[in-house]
Amino acid sequence: MKFKNVLPLLAMVMFGLMVGCSSQLDSDLASRGSEKDGSSKSLSEGNSKEHDRNHRNEKDSLERGRNHRNGDKDGEHHGTGNDSIPPVVNPGTTAVVNLGSAGNFAILSKSGITDVFKSTITGDLGSSPITGAAIQVSCAEVSGTIYSVDAAGPLPCRITNASLLTTAVSDMETAYTDIAGRTNPNYLNLGAGNIGGMTLTSGLYKWTTTLNIPTNITISGGANDVFIFQISGNLTMGSAVNIILTGGAQAKNIFWQSAGSVTLGSTSHFEGNILCMTAINMLTNATMNGCLLAQTAVTLQMNTVTKPI
Repeated sequence: MKFKNVLPLLAMVMFGLMVGCSSQLDSDLASRGSEKDGSSKSLSEGNSKEHDRNHRNEKDSLERGRNHRNGDKDGEHHGTGNDSIPPVVNPGTTAVVNLGSAGNFAILSKSGITDVFKSTITGDLGSSPITGAAIQVSCAEVSGTIYSVDAAGPLPCRITNASLLTTAVSDMETAYTDIAGRTNPNYLNLGAGNIGGMTLTSGLYKWTTTLNIPTNITISGGANDVFIFQISGNLTMGSAVNIILTGGAQAKNIFWQSAGSVTLGSTSHFEGNILCMTAINMLTNATMNGCLLAQTAVTLQMNTVTKPI
């Protein structure tokens, strides 16, 4: 009787134990599931952060590449502090012509100097290889030295010095070749060979024809600017026409090279050094501030020639 009364109590205890175990199991499973979800979430967040970092690194790398290319494009110089940027070269610069010892002469020729009295020449004068008898300028007309290859030169002032004249003539020819051989002119056939009324700035000018100066022209530039004029034919300047210098331009830095002859009209005024393959002819009362360097003869007619200082 007592045993029968105990059985229900045992059954109730067993049921309670089973329920408690089930609840604990559910709790354990739920806890494990939560931990798994948390781990998955943490892993997912870590992967996401790593992806974001990689993306930012790629973006920064691309940005740096763009900045480098833009910097190069804009002219920025990248590199070490020892790197240097090449200087800018000015293509307009014209080198002066070296006349050598020929530059000591107001007038130098190879086949004589004729003259209608009275001319006024300031500077040395000479002719070679022709005899001194071809120098027809008198001592009274020259403020300088008259050089002759022999004793036949003008008396009593002539100095005989053949070797000095030979060197001067050689320097004259070298300077002529230098001017004639210069390339890449700044101006080609300006005015189709007629430059009357123009203002000329420094640089190299070339004409493949004759050159005429029928009216006044102006040469404008600084004290150190160089002007070179290459002329394949004759150079002719009209009567009473003037070359005017402005801005400090100097006759000693102006060079006229003519493969033909040069004629300066009566009462005209010329500026610059003339290097001529043939003859230089100055008509009545023409004046000249520069050197006359002729590979044949020079003719004077009551002219004034002054060698630039």
